[in-house]
Amino acid sequence: MTKWALPRDGIDSVVTIGKFDGVHIGHREVVSQLRARANGRRVVVVTFDRHPLELFDPARAPQPILSIPQKVEALLGAGADRVVVLPFTTEFAAMSPDTFIDDVLLAGVSASLVLVGSDFRFGAKGAGTIETLTARGSTAGIEVVQLDHVCVDGGVKVSSSTIRDALVAGDVESATELLGRPHRVRGLVVHGHQRGRVLGYPTVNLEENNEGMVPRPGVYAGILRVHGQDFLAGISVGKNPTFTDVTRDQVEAHALDADFDAYGSIAEVGFTHWIRDIEAFASVDELIDAQHKDFADIRGLIADGTLHL
Repeated sequence: MTKWALPRDGIDSVVTIGKFDGVHIGHREVVSQLRARANGRRVVVVTFDRHPLELFDPARAPQPILSIPQKVEALLGAGADRVVVLPFTTEFAAMSPDTFIDDVLLAGVSASLVLVGSDFRFGAKGAGTIETLTARGSTAGIEVVQLDHVCVDGGVKVSSSTIRDALVAGDVESATELLGRPHRVRGLVVHGHQRGRVLGYPTVNLEENNEGMVPRPGVYAGILRVHGQDFLAGISVGKNPTFTDVTRDQVEAHALDADFDAYGSIAEVGFTHWIRDIEAFASVDELIDAQHKDFADIRGLIADGTLHL
């Protein structure tokens, strides 16, 4: 049994179920509401290892905002005692609503309360509804609580798709508001072209297959976490068109007030503000001048020095 599997241990639990992609402020409110109803019971979040469309229509499947480990960490940080990650397989998709209640909710997590959104569906072809769960729960000892959607100022519904659209547009400020924290990407620090160090701005370069959705190419302000410390950072996403030897999109971050060797370490980058598009400069001197301005702009945007991921 993995640490994310169904516990099947008989410990009385309050439970919520969903995709929880991004673990945004709406998701965290769900966990908060669940904990408020726990009364000493274990708080369990049940989620899935992929979006259903990855199984049924991969071409239309949305890109995950967070990796599974990132999502689990965020849910635990939001107040869950246990996170269960169910493999969304063909067999699971064919499970009847009754089997889901019996095997997952009752035998799997020992649920005595389930809190879900108004659009909750479960079982094969979404046949199970809140009404289905409530009717069965009344005889199985499961209390069912419905929670409405969370909105931000202006009545905008908080959703993973809205956050994903914001990241595609480079609007990391909106993503931060909806997530309640800067969006994060993390990965192994690898050797780049060593050009930043030569230019006087050494960078941390993340491996290609990193965790977390990478926002639109551009220059950003943000936070770099490495060796357990957070640093104010300038972040570049994409290919650097000033040089012809950069063949893939890269995520690289320069800590404005520190220099260290992070090769082989895991680094995390949080995006707080959009600065500008990636540009091709006529000379290295023009690039350095632009970087000077970028870093001055970044210090102005995060003038109070507040750093946290």
